[in-house]
Amino acid sequence: MTTIGIIGGSGVYALDGLENIQEHTVDTPFGAPSDAVITGELDGTQLVFIPRHGRGHRLTPSEVPFRANIFALKQLGAEMVVSVSAVGSMKEDIVPGHFVIPNQYIDRTMGRQQTFFGNGIVAHVSAANPMCPHLASHLADSIEACDVSFHKSGTYICMEGPAFSTRGESLMYRQWGVDIIGMTAMPEAKLAREAELHYATLALVTDYDCWHEGHDDVSVEAVIQTLTNNTANVKKVLGHALPQLGKKMEGAECECTSALQYAIMTDPALIPEERKEALKPIIGKYFS
Repeated sequence: MTTIGIIGGSGVYALDGLENIQEHTVDTPFGAPSDAVITGELDGTQLVFIPRHGRGHRLTPSEVPFRANIFALKQLGAEMVVSVSAVGSMKEDIVPGHFVIPNQYIDRTMGRQQTFFGNGIVAHVSAANPMCPHLASHLADSIEACDVSFHKSGTYICMEGPAFSTRGESLMYRQWGVDIIGMTAMPEAKLAREAELHYATLALVTDYDCWHEGHDDVSVEAVIQTLTNNTANVKKVLGHALPQLGKKMEGAECECTSALQYAIMTDPALIPEERKEALKPIIGKYFS
């Protein structure tokens, strides 16, 4: 049975319709994840769920334990990750309430731990195409089937937060040609690639940031209102997509699942045994 990891963003702190629910307190070499990890089944599909900001929204974007979250999903058997994320729009035609499946990311974060590696083992994965094309395509099919307005591609710029952009920053990012802006896709996407997971972001547009003269500047109130209005669409899309993803992704061939094949640069004889053991869920197949 395929296991699908779900990371719930702002407004998505639980999944509806799960059966055989279990709550796991998980420990990883990178500390505890954002909250207890929930496992369960949805129409026969095994799911592993983590609320990114913790239940009750307790963690700022900079406080999210990204490494622990991705590692915990991998440790519990996830083969792919659907990451739900609230974002701002940087384009007129990407309207609040629309969904976006970004295919590229720009990382403007500062000081976040970006890798599982270090301390005696060095790896350089390719992040040129950070989103899984097969997973993104299947998500797009489900969004279309649910009759929700969406965009099949776009560039997501990830800022540090937790404050929203200044107007100068917002206008600068528009000149760069980005499509949406958020605070959580990085280093999440890079870590998913290091963990050899199929990964895609399901981005929910909540506002026009602060660049649009015809709309109010982004505020928490506006974000929450749009999230509340679109929660039904998020649940509808996930309810349609998740039960089918396992079968649809069977045999999918892409770089996601072999990202580390040539990426580990360190002489195996020099890698500390404790590091091999700590990273076993990620690198174990290369050091059997």
